[in-house]
Amino acid sequence: MTTLRLSALCLLGLLGGFIARALHLPLPYMLGSLFLVALLTAAFPRALPRDYRFPEKFRSIFIAVIGTTIGAQITWEILGHLPRMVPSLIALTLFVPLTQTVNYQIFRRLGGYDRATAFYAGAPGGLIDSIVAGEAAGADVKMLAVQQFLRIIVVVSALPVGLSLWYGHPVGSAAGISLAGGDVGLEHLPEVIGAALLGLFIFRRLHLPASQLIGPLICAALLTLSGLAVIEAPQWVISGCQVVIGTSLGTRFIGVEWKRLLRAGWLSALSVTSMVCIGLAMALPVAPLTGQHPDVLVVSFAPGGVTEMALVALSLNTNPAVVTLHHLYRIVLTVLTLGVVSKRGWFDTPRKPGQPETGGES
Repeated sequence: MTTLRLSALCLLGLLGGFIARALHLPLPYMLGSLFLVALLTAAFPRALPRDYRFPEKFRSIFIAVIGTTIGAQITWEILGHLPRMVPSLIALTLFVPLTQTVNYQIFRRLGGYDRATAFYAGAPGGLIDSIVAGEAAGADVKMLAVQQFLRIIVVVSALPVGLSLWYGHPVGSAAGISLAGGDVGLEHLPEVIGAALLGLFIFRRLHLPASQLIGPLICAALLTLSGLAVIEAPQWVISGCQVVIGTSLGTRFIGVEWKRLLRAGWLSALSVTSMVCIGLAMALPVAPLTGQHPDVLVVSFAPGGVTEMALVALSLNTNPAVVTLHHLYRIVLTVLTLGVVSKRGWFDTPRKPGQPETGGES
């Protein structure tokens, strides 16, 4: 019964991904699966047991594969841009804690969230790990997932639209641009899976923060840079991983009230607006020091998806490696910050007597 339910949920998530792709939405397989599963579980709460939990060990494997694909993007070409990008990377180092602080105040004071939910919902990156760490800290996982996905949705939707209106032509995936360099076969899939499992195993043993994502990411980066392996997976494998992750998060929406979803919407709009304004304020003075156009750095600072922001960079006729470098740095810095905070328990929400711990295996 458990396997049958899991298969049905993943097929439902896949349908959501297909629908989102047909509508030309950003990050279709991740957001489409999340939205459809969340919508149906919220509309039909009896479809799943109220205490249903998506298998965390099963999900962590797919998170690890995503980590390897991100780590494989760290190439010598990207590292070659480091010297010129030092000023903007320093600014980005300030951007992460500043936006986290501003977001915390928005979600805590205006949203009325508890400390843990407000802090992890305000993370300007590390979507999956912020949810996992927040769950372990006792946060409201449903609202945390809502806020984190709204951040992605708003940024990857609004920023390309805004730049399209500014330039007078479509940018990003709406312009039909793709990062795919050609058809990728299955010949390197064993290396992808091996790097994912190796990184997951080693970094969990080391008890380092965000091991399910950062471990495979670092492992894949080292293998790619050293030339020992080629980390390259077919797009359908990556899309399938996104479906599983989106589906797993969609199951968290059982019993969420629509009133709370509406409140999350305007809080997200305020949060994203503040982050974009902070990014713009930092990008304008730093741009001359890096030799990059301010628009490129605005895209580099925008707390959205790595792939979509890289596509926007291609639309602006600039090297996507610059944008990718900034976003990878933002994600890694955010996740490491979350790991330190989680380990120290600064924002943990005290559990009620008898309440079980959550998130220990994810």
